[in-house]
Amino acid sequence: MKTIFSGIQPSGIPTIGNYIGAMQQFIKLQDDYQCFFCVVDEHAITVPQDRLKLREQILQLAALYVAVGIDPKKAAIFIQSEVPAHAEAGWIVQCNTYVGELERMTQFKDKSQKNNTAGVSAALLTYPPLMVADIVLYNTDLVPVGEDQKQHLELTRDFVDRFNNRYAAKNQTILTKPEVHIPEQGARIMSLQEPTKKMSKSDTNQKNFISMMDTPDSIRKKIKSAVTDSSGIIEYDVAEKPGISNLLTIYSAFSGQNIDELVAQYQGAGYGQFKADLAEAIVNVIEPIQQRQAELLESGELDLILDEGAEQARRVANKTLQKMKNAVGLGRKPRK
Repeated sequence: MKTIFSGIQPSGIPTIGNYIGAMQQFIKLQDDYQCFFCVVDEHAITVPQDRLKLREQILQLAALYVAVGIDPKKAAIFIQSEVPAHAEAGWIVQCNTYVGELERMTQFKDKSQKNNTAGVSAALLTYPPLMVADIVLYNTDLVPVGEDQKQHLELTRDFVDRFNNRYAAKNQTILTKPEVHIPEQGARIMSLQEPTKKMSKSDTNQKNFISMMDTPDSIRKKIKSAVTDSSGIIEYDVAEKPGISNLLTIYSAFSGQNIDELVAQYQGAGYGQFKADLAEAIVNVIEPIQQRQAELLESGELDLILDEGAEQARRVANKTLQKMKNAVGLGRKPRK
């Protein structure tokens, strides 16, 4: 059985974009792969965080993993900082990664511009090696990501080639080279008010995104005010009609209908009815998820799931980490 690893940062409440682009994939893949799904809290502190709020969001995200339908019996669900191998492997990766590679990362450029008034953390430049470590520690074959993460996956693949070529014996490999998995639709959900920009949980304008914690009334209001165009024609054309195209993508993800079916269904209908139906489709999915999440946070069930997930993750990660240490010459020679 091939292995999948993926992680989401607990810096803010996930949006429906995170749900469509990542979590829905997790549910579909867990039956056919060995899965490791991580709350990547160490990545979150590359920018300043309120420590109490961060801890709350870590647990909320972990509960959300389970609430959306990830089965702890099929997948390891764990918190990154509870598996020390991530940080140790991240340093080895960093020592085998070039500054030029990191400076080319689009997210470094974007985040450093946003945070330059308070000073730019060195981690904004060097966190991609930690992401590489996250992936390689689990001998990952496939990484389900959105379009915006493809660059990091290419960095991972380049690192694996370099590490194996530099340290592995002839015709052998130490680390597994992962492939990227991007869904055909929904990999990049756009802002409701600015449909040429990706939906983001860190957006300062609350109308731009729907949070997985939004109330039904809030969801309805946000969809009602979502930007479309003046034509009133429901059709999928990202270049000419990005607003309605984005809403069609969201509708497809929450209803299970493909976009062509939705376009045919609403032929001749106005945007008002379309938006009202879309809002209900979202509410019908999110409400039960929110109820299950609340149950997990109020009981001791989540702690047991996270303890078991961390133990499972440590067993696999520590073996890979030891291989990496042996390869670069760290520590004492292993005893036979």
